[in-house]
Amino acid sequence: MWNAIVQIVGFLIIGVIIGFLARALKPGADKLNFKMTALLGMAGALIGGIVASLIGKGSITELNFWGFVFAVIAAIALLFLAPVLQGKR
Repeated sequence: MWNAIVQIVGFLIIGVIIGFLARALKPGADKLNFKMTALLGMAGALIGGIVASLIGKGSITELNFWGFVFAVIAAIALLFLAPVLQGKR
């Protein structure tokens, strides 16, 4: 049980880091607040982990280079989509 809690907390922390890294790498001004950036980073981490797992570059439950790369790419894509999903241009 303790291991699962540590993994979930670690996933959330890595997701927040990925969100802010993606925000720093995305060109242009970004008006998302801390909460949205963190949530998009967590979603990017999940999507990136799934993609890495599907193409055989790791497991969604482990932190590895390719999972991190795909997570950042997914978070950047979500940052571009966020204004569209919020109804803003």
